[in-house]
Amino acid sequence: MKTINYTLYGCGICEIFPLTMVRLVSESGKNVFTLMPHQSDPQAKRLALQSSGTFNRRHDRVRHPLFQQSEFFDPCDLLQLKYETLRALKEGYSIAQAAAEFGLSRPTIYQAQGHFQKQGLEGLLPDKPGPKNPHKLTAEVRQHLRELIQAEPQLGARELARRVRQRFRVKLHPRTIEKASKSEAKRGRQNPT
Repeated sequence: MKTINYTLYGCGICEIFPLTMVRLVSESGKNVFTLMPHQSDPQAKRLALQSSGTFNRRHDRVRHPLFQQSEFFDPCDLLQLKYETLRALKEGYSIAQAAAEFGLSRPTIYQAQGHFQKQGLEGLLPDKPGPKNPHKLTAEVRQHLRELIQAEPQLGARELARRVRQRFRVKLHPRTIEKASKSEAKRGRQNPT
């Protein structure tokens, strides 16, 4: 599940659109609201965009007239920039023309198109950095841990980590094994520690 970041200007949006906000929260999963200050403080807005991962570091390359001297259209807002790029494509822009005017690379635009078609506006948000899946605690390692625990339930996390290291040449921290066993116990399996 992705986190949806909303940038709110002022603080009255929930009072103005209460039903819309309730519907969005209930349908979209996890939502994060980025509150923006009332007055136009460029530094505060920049910090808010950076904290949500939607700051466009290449904002100086944006040439489209919408983003020139506008209070609403902000070349630093990557989400807005991608969305407006896709709108321009719908209006007849070529990929090369959109890339030149909106300051995005062609691969970025193609990627944004694909993500938007699959996931809507949520697809334009940046993914979380870092590994997406446990890269050491694979399904094969988990299965081996289950077998070890079933055969020898008295084994502790340190000994399990040592045996995994011997068999798979993968160094797991004992705490990783403890966390994995808790998550499996939550899914209805026996707790291995």
